Amino acid sequence: QVQLVESGGGLVQAGGSLRLSCATSGSIFRFYPMNWYRQAPGKQRELVATITSGGSTNYADSVKGRFTISRDNAKNTVYLQMNSLKPEDTAAYYCNCIRFWGQGTQVTVSS
Repeated sequence: QVQLVESGGGLVQAGGSLRLSCATSGSIFRFYPMNWYRQAPGKQRELVATITSGGSTNYADSVKGRFTISRDNAKNTVYLQMNSLKPEDTAAYYCNCIRFWGQGTQVTVSS
């Protein structure tokens, strides 16, 4: 069964860092772009970062220069390194590939 499992969320003070991980259940994901989305309460889900199978990346303007997406195809895992976190980064973060979604991991940034 195809699965995406996120981990690494938590509570952090503003200015701090977290690294999210998304473990995939199979090597098929290495051939597709991988995405991180987030959804804050009362807001629409938004695309945060994308990494292609070749390693090209793209970011939402709100996280450029602070977040870094990467992938380790040998480990079938995608990461989101989040630095200089702000309270407005508080949200549930989801890993996505094609039509598959993880269950989400909560990130809370206190001021």
